Amino acid sequence: MVRRMEAAELGAVAEIWLEANLDAHDFVPAIYWRSQLEPVREAISKAEVYVYEEDGAILGFIGLDGETVEGLFVKKEARNRGIGKALLDRAREGRDLLELRVYSENWPAVKFYYREGFTLFGQDVDRATGQDESLMAWWA
Repeated sequence: MVRRMEAAELGAVAEIWLEANLDAHDFVPAIYWRSQLEPVREAISKAEVYVYEEDGAILGFIGLDGETVEGLFVKKEARNRGIGKALLDRAREGRDLLELRVYSENWPAVKFYYREGFTLFGQDVDRATGQDESLMAWWA
């Protein structure tokens, strides 16, 4: 089930963020992700966040800032079960546009967004990590 995140779930959501980044972005030093945990916790607490819950456990989440997907993360053991799609479908509700940045080297994520109807509209470099990013958008 997809629903709004409750404040008490911030710790679980932040842990998913850290674990997923360490797993999916091994081309970025792990120390970077660990150093960002507290600022990200703060950002998550202020964002529009939806979680995917199953049997009382949070398996993934999507964070939004207006029409921007700030992050979509699913626990490793729960991937490829439609959870990312369910979270993205919830984010699309009531919106005609969604934009996001994804590391170009994270090909599974890039492929997922293409499959979900996103289009590449630009390239950039993440100044914090030096990694190439694909700028993608979805229109209703």
